[in-house]
Amino acid sequence: MSEHFSVTATTGRTVRILVAESPARLGWAAAELLLQEWKAREGRAFRVGLPTGNTPRLFYSVLIGMGLEREIDFHDISTWNLDEYLDLPAWHPGSYRTYMEKHLFGFVNLPRENIHFLNGTTRDWKVTCNRYERLIRESGGIDLQVLGIGVNGHIAFNEPGTPGESRTRLVRLSERTVQENARLFPDPKEAPEFALTMGIQTILEAKKIVLLASGGGKANAVYESLCEPPDPRVPASFLQNHPGELIYILDRAAAAELPVPDE
Repeated sequence: MSEHFSVTATTGRTVRILVAESPARLGWAAAELLLQEWKAREGRAFRVGLPTGNTPRLFYSVLIGMGLEREIDFHDISTWNLDEYLDLPAWHPGSYRTYMEKHLFGFVNLPRENIHFLNGTTRDWKVTCNRYERLIRESGGIDLQVLGIGVNGHIAFNEPGTPGESRTRLVRLSERTVQENARLFPDPKEAPEFALTMGIQTILEAKKIVLLASGGGKANAVYESLCEPPDPRVPASFLQNHPGELIYILDRAAAAELPVPDE
C-alpha cells in the first residue's frame, strides 16, 4: 500500500481512501482487510457480501492463498452475493455462480450451505428477492459488504436512476452494461438484459462497506460517488449515506480525480 488519506464527502461524512500501486496490491489490501474483520469476529459466524467482475479477481486469488496457508478458515464464514442474471442456471458458464465457483468457492473450505445466491431461474422473482432479504435479516445482517463500481456509477446491478431506498428486486440492465457484459459470453447475443440484485438500501444496511475500483475508466464514477451529492444518476453516491465505516480501495488510476489533502 502506497498511500492512504481521507475524503470528506458532500454529506459531510469522512471516507477512508487506500490507494494501491497496482491492481495486484489492491487485491492484497482488500484481502487483508477481510482477514482483519474475520479475526475480530469474536468466535461468531462472519457474514460477507461479495461482488463479481474483473476487479475482485485478484482479491479472491489472495483469499484462496490465505485459505491454503491456513491464515483464514472459511468454515465459519457465510457469503451473500450481490446479484445474478435472470434465466441463467447456476451451471451456465456466464452465470455469477459459475464465476464464484471458478474464482473462490471451488478452492476454499466454505460449506455449501453457507453460500447464499439469488436464484436466476426463479419462477417468482418477488418471492425469491423477499426471501433473500429475510434470510439476510435473520442471519444477523452482513458484517462486511465488498463492492465494485461500474463506469456509470452502478453498484451491484443498481443502474443509474435507481432510488436510494431500493431493495432486492428484478432489474432491466442498461444498454451500456449489457454491452460491457457481452464480451464475457461466447455469443454476445446471449448477454442477459435482466438480473436480480440487492438494492441500494439493502447494501447500506451492511455494518461496514469496502468499495474496490481499478483503472482510469472508473475514476470519474469514483469521484462522483463521493464528491457530488447523492443522486440516482450515480447510484454509488448513496454510499455517502452509509451509517457505518466506508472504505475505498483503489489503484492510482481509479483514484486520479479524487482531491488529495495537502501534506
